[in-house]
Amino acid sequence: MFRKISDEIMLRGTCYDNLRVLCKTVGNRISGSPQAAKAVTWGQHTMRATGADNVYLQPADVPYWYRGKEQLQLKIGKKYKQVPALSLGNSQGTNGKTLKAPIIMVHNFDEFKALPESAVKGKIVFFDYRFRQDIIFTFEAYGDAVKYRANGASVAVEKGAVGVIIRSMSTGKDDFPHTGGMHYKDSSKKIPEMAIGNATADLLEKECAHSIVMAKMRSECHMMPDAVHSYNVIGEIKGTETPERIITIGGHLDSWDVGEGATDDGAGCVQSMEVIRAFKALGLRPKCTIRAVLFMNEENGDKGGEAYADSAKSKHEDHVLAIETDAGGFSPRGIGLEMNEDRKRQITGYKDLFLPYGVYDFSREEGGTDIDPIHKMLKVPAAGLMPDCQRYFDVHHTDNDVFENVNHRELKLGAVVLAQLIYVVSEHGLY
Repeated sequence: MFRKISDEIMLRGTCYDNLRVLCKTVGNRISGSPQAAKAVTWGQHTMRATGADNVYLQPADVPYWYRGKEQLQLKIGKKYKQVPALSLGNSQGTNGKTLKAPIIMVHNFDEFKALPESAVKGKIVFFDYRFRQDIIFTFEAYGDAVKYRANGASVAVEKGAVGVIIRSMSTGKDDFPHTGGMHYKDSSKKIPEMAIGNATADLLEKECAHSIVMAKMRSECHMMPDAVHSYNVIGEIKGTETPERIITIGGHLDSWDVGEGATDDGAGCVQSMEVIRAFKALGLRPKCTIRAVLFMNEENGDKGGEAYADSAKSKHEDHVLAIETDAGGFSPRGIGLEMNEDRKRQITGYKDLFLPYGVYDFSREEGGTDIDPIHKMLKVPAAGLMPDCQRYFDVHHTDNDVFENVNHRELKLGAVVLAQLIYVVSEHGLY
């Protein structure tokens, strides 16, 4: 059956073509935007095309962050030079005015804490923290570095900083700046925060080491005042023996407002729908209900994941397993497991079946942001597809996250492994 699933998806799978349509006709789709609404319509239409028994929308009120125009100029030598930069998601900009200030560079929070307030006040803080290349599992390196993006503005403003620049959370040897979510403490003044790519960060690091560098920062970004009514898109195959028991597979339909959201997470959305299509094409009649979910608002709020968990709780649904695919459309290498040891042993007992498809690592506790609410609220066992992660943070949250950077075989192979996992759990349960 594993081979039948593989042949169906590798030879006749539609996920790659679906991803092309999402990327090229909808494009990037930050939650609350007109593009996100268009993506919901696309998702509903595409889910129906899989042959799902039931397709419906689940309401979720989401925030809407607006980027607008932005510009960062650095005075290198005698002249200001515009450099590639992106405002961080959820940040407050400069209200379209130019903020001109000197830069003070620190490499980490400890260096910053050691500075007197007089050294920081009125300046733009450059957090020059490098994504650690010595950590082989790049999601661990991301977890190590992301605190500078998430918390940098709130830390810097405590000593009177007027703005923040960070080195992007990036493995790439390029100059693509990476956006991503940040937040302010409730008590903090909201100062602007931007990210620069590694090449610009290297140049700025060098200049700051021996001279004062001036910056001009201008941005229009801000949170819109009201939540926007949006939706998760859900498709189901009804179970034949225990339809009340549910296996959920999903990715998130929203993306940041740069690139096309191909890797993060268009890939996961089309893989989730491919599971439904493959089961239908093969005439498989799962014992449990299989539910594919395109979650809304993973990037800057997780309101779709929360809405899904709230609905499951209110309806007293019995979820056997929740699976997320939000780590890119690269070749699958493992399946993360957030569940008790008995269930882990049961799934790892199938590991030899997965080896021909490149999957060998069942050792990590990895689920996903969208399924975390249901995992925590209802104690639902969670799993996450773990593709090869070495290229993910080259394109993550950048203008370079486009359809052309997804390989059709790797994308389909991830869908194969997801369908295989769902098949064995539906057939044999999870106890």
